[in-house]
Amino acid sequence: MRNALKLHPADTVVTMIADVSAGEQVIWDEGLSGVEALDAVSFGHKVAVVAIEAGSRVMKYGASIGMATEPIAVGRHVHVHNLKSVRGAAKG
Repeated sequence: MRNALKLHPADTVVTMIADVSAGEQVIWDEGLSGVEALDAVSFGHKVAVVAIEAGSRVMKYGASIGMATEPIAVGRHVHVHNLKSVRGAAKG
């Protein structure tokens, strides 16, 4: 059963629509696509579905939501501990 939402093919994360424990499958395409959660992740939070390099854009709903502050493995929880928002950041 699906427990995550992925709306755009370019997305590097999915949004959880149910809580998962570490070791559970994160499924966004009715069993056709999934990864193992490496962390417990709560409803509304994000899980990486591809490996994301430090400094790379994190994509959600087809748009950049920030930059990875460290490498993020597939299945890892993506939140403020490894993601920095760049919205409204001064361009220099």
